[in-house]
This record gives sequence, C-alpha cells and structure tokens, in this order.
Amino acid sequence: MVAAHCRRPAALRIAPARIGWPAGSPVSIMGAMTTMREAAEAAAGARNPPIVLWGRASSCNVQKAIWALEELGLCYRRIDAGGDFGGLDDPAYLAMNPHGRIPTLRDGATVVWESEAIVRYLAARYGAGTLWPQDPAARAAADQWMAWTAARLYPDWIALFWRLVRTPPAKRDNALIERLRAATAERMEMLDRHLAHRPFVAGDALTVGDIPAGMTLYRWFAMAIDRPPMPHLEAWYRRLCDRPAYRARICIPFDELVGKEGY
Repeated sequence: MVAAHCRRPAALRIAPARIGWPAGSPVSIMGAMTTMREAAEAAAGARNPPIVLWGRASSCNVQKAIWALEELGLCYRRIDAGGDFGGLDDPAYLAMNPHGRIPTLRDGATVVWESEAIVRYLAARYGAGTLWPQDPAARAAADQWMAWTAARLYPDWIALFWRLVRTPPAKRDNALIERLRAATAERMEMLDRHLAHRPFVAGDALTVGDIPAGMTLYRWFAMAIDRPPMPHLEAWYRRLCDRPAYRARICIPFDELVGKEGY
C-alpha cells in the first residue's frame, strides 16, 4: 500500500484587483496567474511529495517518523514495508538501508534510516526553532531524553509489549512479564518526576525529545497491566493526545499485532 499524506493546499484565492490597480489590468491578471501557478505547484507537490517513508503504520519505530512528519506539516508518501508487507530483502531497498529494517526515509537525494536519526533529520531541516531548538543548551536537553529513551526506557518497554501482547497466551512467561513491567514502570516514574516541573520533556514546548518517549505512552496505557499512579506522566500524555498528529498516528489500535510473534 502506498499512501500520500499532506496538509490540504491553501484554497485558491484570486483577487480581482490589487490596491491601486483596476480589475482586468495586466498587473491584476498577472497576479491571478501567479496565484494559480502557485496553487497548481502546491497540488502537484501534494500528489508527488519529495519525501517518501518506507514502513508499516503499526510499527512503533515508523510511528515516531510519521509523528514528526505530521507535526511539521510536511507532505510525504508512505510505502508499506516490513511485517506482512515484506520488501525488506529487496535489492532496491537494501541499497537504501543495508540493515533491511524499517523505517527508511528518502528526501530528494537524501536517504536516512533508523527512526531517531530520521526524527533528528526532519526536525533539523524543517523544524528549526520548534521541534529542533536553536539554542544548543535547549537542544541538548531534548537530545539527552532521546538518548535516555533509547538506552533505558525502550528496551524493557518493547520487550514487555512483545512478551505480553505479541506472544500467544499459552507461551507467555508471566514471571518475565512482571519483571519487565516493573522495570518499565521504574523508568516511567523517572519521567513522571522530571515532568513535575515542565509540560514537555525539554521545557515549555514540544521538541524532538518528546517523540521517542511519547510514542511509548499509548501502548503503555493500553496494555492490561498494573501501573502505579503517575500524575505528571498522565498529564503529559493528555497534552500529547491534544495534538492531532499524535492522536492520528500514535493512538491507533494494535489488534493486528496481538499474538503475532513474527515481524
């Protein structure tokens, strides 16, 4: 499946005249033609966006990239790959990503693989001053939480998801599941304490630092497990759910993954 995603191009607006020029004059006609050309170019870009993302929508790593793309309002095309869609051992795909994993992003002549590298690339190129803080200290504050998530939160969280959700009930190791749940809860409690003093992980606004850890929350709260109270983490989750891109691309059911042990 190939899906194109883009904000709807601005409605075509042709004013009959600009200030100081009567309707029908060469200047007003030229302005109308320019507006029509811009609208046509925008529509063509929506149909054939230069950014292409490979990966299935149910992949948590792909979801990070999709969230970043849509948070930035970028036009892109997504091609289903991985899981039941396959395609990762195709020579053309391996030429882009020698590891044969998802996601992979192509932006014109630039190819980026690894989800957090993709998020950083998109934010640095298209989100300077928003997702990508311009101040080096603020950027480091965001980046350190990306690194912490990859090294400390994600391994236990994804192992818990696999052992509890993707493993058939008859094969589950409940003692291991409990150990993973406790370890993940410990990491979440660390985030909860950090968020007691700020609305987002790096301060007052959403940055790249929120994306990897924020991606985990929908499944964390959807899994049938015991969770200790974490009011600040829960408030952060509600703030993320207020964002259309997060609701549309992260808060999606994972029924297709239940009991499915293979990639």
